[in-house]
Amino acid sequence: MRTILFAAAALIANPALAQKPAKAPPAPHPGAEVYQNICQACHMANALGGEGAGKIPALAKNATLEAAGYPIMVVTGGKNAMPWFRGALTDQQISDVINYVRSNFGNKYKDKVTPAMVAELGVPAPKGGMREQ
Repeated sequence: MRTILFAAAALIANPALAQKPAKAPPAPHPGAEVYQNICQACHMANALGGEGAGKIPALAKNATLEAAGYPIMVVTGGKNAMPWFRGALTDQQISDVINYVRSNFGNKYKDKVTPAMVAELGVPAPKGGMREQ
């Protein structure tokens, strides 16, 4: 009787033992960390921007991001209250975060920004370090 119960238990448990391990979750987008650590402080986690002492533009569903050269110029050179990030971030990090924003938050731009594009189209890093206000 014990042999039959043992055999039945082994048959029942066998499919569970034979299951493949769970798939690892996909790696996060390389620009997500840059966005979370730098951009979302002003543009918010949902990329909707905000208003307070100034107006922070929304990046979500933003048609101005369609032409890849525009966000390259803004991120490398700054605009209005937004500081430049050329010299603070690598061209790879800049292209990663631009691609992340252009493919998330309701944006569906498929063409990719490359570090070479950032090097060519970006505003050069300032000579004196941080911009004087």
